[in-house]
Amino acid sequence: MNDGKRMRQETRAIWVTALSFLVGTVVGTIVLWGNARPIAGDGSVGIPAAIVAGLIAAAAFVVSTFLHRRGETKPMPRWQAAVSDVSAVALTIAFAGVTALGVLLAGEILGIGLQGLELPAIGGGILTGVASALSGRLAFGAGIGLDTGDLSGLLFTYLIIGTLFAMLTAADPAWWEVNFSQLGIGAGSWAFNGTLVVAGLLVATVGSYIGRDLHRILGDEDLRRIGWVVVLWAATGVALACVGLFPIHRIVIAHNIAATATLVLFVAAAVMTTVAMPGPPVPLLLTTVVVGVLVAVAVVLCIPFALYSVTVLEAIVVGLGLLWMTTLVRVLAVLSPEQSRPSARTTLLRR
Repeated sequence: MNDGKRMRQETRAIWVTALSFLVGTVVGTIVLWGNARPIAGDGSVGIPAAIVAGLIAAAAFVVSTFLHRRGETKPMPRWQAAVSDVSAVALTIAFAGVTALGVLLAGEILGIGLQGLELPAIGGGILTGVASALSGRLAFGAGIGLDTGDLSGLLFTYLIIGTLFAMLTAADPAWWEVNFSQLGIGAGSWAFNGTLVVAGLLVATVGSYIGRDLHRILGDEDLRRIGWVVVLWAATGVALACVGLFPIHRIVIAHNIAATATLVLFVAAAVMTTVAMPGPPVPLLLTTVVVGVLVAVAVVLCIPFALYSVTVLEAIVVGLGLLWMTTLVRVLAVLSPEQSRPSARTTLLRR
């Protein structure tokens, strides 16, 4: 990319930032018009500001995708273009969700540090404008050249933000004595359960991008194997979303089945992806073996020896899983060409 093109993109990003701030401030002020509101808690600035900022982030991503990636799917067969379009829709929803939860988390933190502070409509509107400007700028930048590594980082960030917000708003402060599923119980359960639903959407989208990268590396000859990789990641995402859709206090059996399925499908997707990789690469193989051994050790130390709670075990397993995904996307970034690769097949079922 030449310097002139980069400068034009940066100029566009600045205009998007300014416009996002303006729209966020105006809409936020209108929505918050009336009595002064606290930053966090019931009747606060937080939820309206989160909704406005989330919608602006989604709009910025759509506009950026249209400007910078328009025509990318034109040479592709219908099935490949459909996969790309569905992924774009999923990412739009994900950006809205990540932004909204990020604003809510920031509001809760500010509420702790600024107890008793109440903002009038204009003050709340300006705060909404700042959140909208930041989220609009980031989402617009993501639409320029989002890759699998960016998506993995987005998933990691979103899980941290969602879990922290759920912790801060948990109905039971002693939830950690049982497991993470306890965050999905009570008045603030929507935060944790909603996080899992959107995270499932992100996992499925990451799988789509992994399939895209594998296709760029391997070509049409390995489409069947690549298809299984994408299907397994999509199934993992659906299972994770079901964990949030079936809270443990309402449908225990369905919740436990979904949680178990998520773990099993993640392992299956990881193995299938490793096998599909050319080589497979030594860094990915080494990470896979080390992560597998560490998970086994963590399970043994938790269940037979009871050295720590199930909550700690869940945190270890999730952290190691994200570590493995980070290695995967970094290896894919090394092997995968940047340019798009339209398939020569008009259908996935036959040549």
